[in-house]
Amino acid sequence: MADSNTTSSTTRSKTGDQAAGSTLSTGHEYDGIQEYDNPTPAWWHIIWLATIVLSVFYFYMSLWSPMFVHQTERLVSAQEEEIKVLFADLGTLENEQQTLLTLMEDEKWMTFGAAVYRGACVSCHGADAGGSVGPDMLDDYYINVASITDIHDIIRDGAAGGAMPAWGKRLHPNEVVLLSAYIAKLRGTGDGIRPPEGEIIAPWPARAEGGAADEPTEEAQTMADPAAADSAGS
Repeated sequence: MADSNTTSSTTRSKTGDQAAGSTLSTGHEYDGIQEYDNPTPAWWHIIWLATIVLSVFYFYMSLWSPMFVHQTERLVSAQEEEIKVLFADLGTLENEQQTLLTLMEDEKWMTFGAAVYRGACVSCHGADAGGSVGPDMLDDYYINVASITDIHDIIRDGAAGGAMPAWGKRLHPNEVVLLSAYIAKLRGTGDGIRPPEGEIIAPWPARAEGGAADEPTEEAQTMADPAAADSAGS
């Protein structure tokens, strides 16, 4: 009897609420839950429409307006200023044998070269330069290099039909030279994970004090061209 009264009371209450709030209901009901017609206020719609209008203006200003300085341009300008300060003492480095050999012995600039390597080369040649997608750079085998200055040209211009990117378009010329010296210094410092590729070339010449680098020794020339040595011996 109590349950019947409770149910009856609940039904009357629900019916009364529906009658009183019929103007607020959309008429949709599911599982006893009614959907009320409670639209967002007018000021919300005004703000929403204003953001759409302003977004068109902002899009134009961010891409084409001379009054708007793009963040990328600011970053490039900051990097250029930083490089000017960084290379103030070096001047303009040239891809010369003696320059590369001298830089190879400069710990400060080899640390910088290592940083450039991490940013440009790790993904293809591995963190330890032992090879990954690209060849191992720790052994005496080279594919497109016959002399120490060839390293610079490969980095700058790329190779293998674009598989090796032309980093001269992305790096400062001094960065290319320093990276070349760093990679030259890596030679013979460990064992890579890839098998030898290319041909053995002569060791880098020794740095000459205050002058041009020494010419490769007969032993080095023999390593670079064993067939020629056999011919000369016979």
